[in-house]
Amino acid sequence: MENTRTFNDKLFLVLKGLAMGAANKVPGVSGGVVAFVAGFYEEFIYSLKKVNAKAFKLLINGRFKSFFRYINGRFLGLLFLGMIVSYFSVSKLLDYLIIHYQLYVWSVFFGMIVGSIYYISKGFSDWKNKTLISLGLGIVLGLSISFLNPAKENDNLLFVFICGIISVSGMTLPGFSGSFILILLGNYVLLLVDSVNALYDTISDIFSGNFSFVSNSERMRMLKVLAVFTLGSIAGLVTFSHLLSYILKRYKSITIASIIGFIVGSLGVVWPWKRTIYKIEEGTFILDSTGEKIIENYERYIPDLSTETYYAIAFILLGLVIVVGLEIYGQKQRKHA
Repeated sequence: MENTRTFNDKLFLVLKGLAMGAANKVPGVSGGVVAFVAGFYEEFIYSLKKVNAKAFKLLINGRFKSFFRYINGRFLGLLFLGMIVSYFSVSKLLDYLIIHYQLYVWSVFFGMIVGSIYYISKGFSDWKNKTLISLGLGIVLGLSISFLNPAKENDNLLFVFICGIISVSGMTLPGFSGSFILILLGNYVLLLVDSVNALYDTISDIFSGNFSFVSNSERMRMLKVLAVFTLGSIAGLVTFSHLLSYILKRYKSITIASIIGFIVGSLGVVWPWKRTIYKIEEGTFILDSTGEKIIENYERYIPDLSTETYYAIAFILLGLVIVVGLEIYGQKQRKHA
C-alpha cells in the first residue's frame, strides 16, 4: 500500500509540474497560482530556498545523496520533470487551442483565476489597514501591467539573462505572469517559441544522426539565447525563492494580501472577450521569425448575449470546477501529510 501511495505521490508531482509549466507558458496565467491552489506553494518556495551555499558544498564534496535530501530533490526533480515535459507537449497543445479556440481557452483560465481568488481569500482572515493597503496596491500593479504596451524584441544576451530572471517570477509569485512580462519586454516569441522550437529541432536532429545544425548560425544563435535564458531563470528561481521565503516568514499576511491583489489584477490580462491588436509598421504587419504576426496588445470588450457567449460562460464554470477539484485534492494531501 505504501508503494502504491508513493507512486501516486510521484505521479501527482509530475502532473503538478505539467500544470505549472502549461500555466507559465500562457500569457496572463501564473504557475504560482497552480502551486498556491494545489497546496504546495510554501513547500515549493522553501525547497528552492535550500539551493544555497551549503547545498553546493555538499555537491562539490561528492555527497550526492545528502545534497538530494537537503534540497528536497524528489519533490523538485519530479516537479521540474513535469514542467519540462509540459513545454514539449501540453504547452504545444495550448498553443494550438489558443489559435483555434481562443475565447474558450481564455474563459477556462478566467474561471480558474476567479476560483483561485475565492479559494485563497477564503482561508485568509487577517484583514486590517496594512493588508487592505497591500491588497489595493497588488490590484493596481496587476491592472497597470495588464494594459502596458510591449517593447521591441532584443536578443542581447545580458538582456536575455535579465528576461530569464524576471520571467520565472510567475512560478514563485502567484498572479504575476512571467510569460506576459516577456510580451511586455518584447521577447516572448524569441524565448518561449523560437528558441524552444530550435531546441526541439536540435534534439530531433541528434536522434536522427544529423549534426548539420552545428554549422547553422541561426540555430546556434537560438540555442545560445535559450541557454542564457535558462541560466537567468535558474538564477531568478533561487533569488526569488530566498526573498519570498524571508518575506513569507516575517510578513506573511501582507504577502498573502498582495498576492490576492496581483491575482485580481491579472484578470485584466485573461479577460476572455478581447480582440488582438498586432504591431503595424507603415501599413504592414510586423512578423516574427516564423512568419506569425506579433501581438501588440488586446482590446477588451463586453460581449453580446449569443450562443458563443453562453459556451464561454460554460467554460468559465469549468475553470471554477477545476479549481474546486484542486482544492479538494490539496486538502486531502494536507490531511495525509
